[in-house]
Amino acid sequence: MHLYQEFPPHPALAAHVACLWTSRALPAAAPVRHRILPDNCIDILWQDRAPLGFVAGMMSRAHRVEMAQPTLTLAVRFLPGAARAFFGLPLQALQDGHPALDDLWPRADAEALAAALWERERTVAQRLAILQRALLARLHAAEPGPADRLARAAVGLIDRAGGAVRIDDLARMLGVSRQHLALQFRERVGLAPKTFAMVSRFRRAGAALRTETGTVDWTRLALDCGYYDQSHLIHEFRLFADETPERFARPRA
Repeated sequence: MHLYQEFPPHPALAAHVACLWTSRALPAAAPVRHRILPDNCIDILWQDRAPLGFVAGMMSRAHRVEMAQPTLTLAVRFLPGAARAFFGLPLQALQDGHPALDDLWPRADAEALAAALWERERTVAQRLAILQRALLARLHAAEPGPADRLARAAVGLIDRAGGAVRIDDLARMLGVSRQHLALQFRERVGLAPKTFAMVSRFRRAGAALRTETGTVDWTRLALDCGYYDQSHLIHEFRLFADETPERFARPRA
């Protein structure tokens, strides 16, 4: 069994953090397997079996994880384009990776946070409060610059378009060259803007599929979600979900 719960962030973190979340994988007869789909977010996870924490970078494909033992996870999920304020490196270096947090933050900071989280018995609420204090301390040391504001503006435009935007048009709207936009976007968001837009479109189509009842009009769905045709829709579902849209839409056991 896998129990998952989300919590709203502290108001001072709300411009950067989508949510805090917890999960508890409980003992089962067989390992618990999960498919994680690209969501255009970066997460930091702390587990009672990996107490120092690790980062889940931006994803350009589906990832599969397996838990064979009971595991408690505490995590923060950053808003798209907002994680750069908490890391001192270009975020494309994290793409599809899971680096240890003490490789990205000063080791003493990661160790002190792990000790506060795990060395004593605490409630989930107490542990989440500790995480938020640590995030606020790092945020106060970060000052956004013009490149950060450019990347966040680009993220907003892509999201509002549901991913259905050409990168040349996006650059013109923002008054910069495509090359400059691509460089700043990769560094501060963690994916190329075209890939980010493709994931946005995939998530839009996935959400639309979950509301469908009865027979799906695949051509209509594809066009409504910004795809050229049904073949384009199928191609991107295979890319991001490792399966066809038809299989994606089926109820899972």
